[in-house]
Amino acid sequence: MSYLYWIAGCILGLAWFSRILQAALGVPSIADISKPQWDRKPTSHPRVSIIVPARNEEEDIEQALSLLLALDYDNYEVIAVNDRSNDRTGEIIDRIAASPAAHGCLKVVHVTELPKLWLGKTHAMWTAGLQATGDWLLFTDADVLFKRDALRRALAYAEAEEADHVVVFPRMIMKRAGEKMMIAFFQTLFTFGHRPWKVADPDTDDHMGVGAFNMVRRSVYEAVGTYKALRMEVLDDMKLGKVIKKARFRQRNVFGEDLISIRWAKGGAMGVVNNLTKNFFAVLSFQWWRTIASAFGLFFLNLGPFLGIGLAHGWARAPYGIALGSMFLIYLGMSLKSSIPPYYFLLHPVSTMMFEYILLRSMFLTLRDDGVTWRGTKYPLEELRKGAV
Repeated sequence: MSYLYWIAGCILGLAWFSRILQAALGVPSIADISKPQWDRKPTSHPRVSIIVPARNEEEDIEQALSLLLALDYDNYEVIAVNDRSNDRTGEIIDRIAASPAAHGCLKVVHVTELPKLWLGKTHAMWTAGLQATGDWLLFTDADVLFKRDALRRALAYAEAEEADHVVVFPRMIMKRAGEKMMIAFFQTLFTFGHRPWKVADPDTDDHMGVGAFNMVRRSVYEAVGTYKALRMEVLDDMKLGKVIKKARFRQRNVFGEDLISIRWAKGGAMGVVNNLTKNFFAVLSFQWWRTIASAFGLFFLNLGPFLGIGLAHGWARAPYGIALGSMFLIYLGMSLKSSIPPYYFLLHPVSTMMFEYILLRSMFLTLRDDGVTWRGTKYPLEELRKGAV
């Protein structure tokens, strides 16, 4: 039995140590556009169309639009799409557009019907794209908070890097311990599964997309088929990044401190559970066998080090210690870019079980309901599978 502990421990130790080593070498290469060197104007002065899809966002839309209308860049428009809202979202958008604060740069689109074989959000963004006049399209969400200089800095960076697609990682606003615990685990899992430091390398498949800030050249957006090519994609932000990278356009992701912020989940740990339930089965291409395999892999990778350090004996504990130490260093590194203290590492086993629950719940509900219900609209599973990119 002891040799099994050694084999499992060595696999875990190597997996976590190799990832922390890659992250330590790679993350410093990711630019931070909040730094003083990016506090400048782009010399080319391109026009930007900021696209904001909104469905039942009456709580957040006014603040989000007000901040967008106060940006310190003078060649942009904001296109707000009221996507079949049944609350006051459309009324609020219309009121802001008619106010002096809009200074003529806020366009409003009201979508009253959703065509077949479209998700509501992808259709809203595609519809706005048809009316956009910008050289760049910036896709964001209705609950994202922009600082005045966010767009100007991103454009300066894009110009300097000759980038075609720029993603800015948002600052997560977290008000409860459960939110911090779950988001810390999600970021750890993201660091393990993705390599953001490799996104700029054209010879890798690593790609990125973030719904809070996806800025793409209009010519590139049209070259990859616009959002029409992603019309049934639940993970539209990441898939936009994927098709751009596969087409070998220049993609970059950057840090931005608090240039953009978002309260991604409300209601503690269960708020994160509810947010991710629609996504996880989609991540695994709506395949049950991949979901079950991923559940076992998630358990082994994340709980294995904690179990092994207690169950193994003598030197057989060493590789589990290496895995735990590497995992802690990831939490420590993340604490430098967020408000999550590194001691949340101690809650990693709890968040692992919560994410196991999300994974299996996402699969169960999608299969049971034969589809995904998102913002009050049900999308059949067969159509989602056919539309996957």
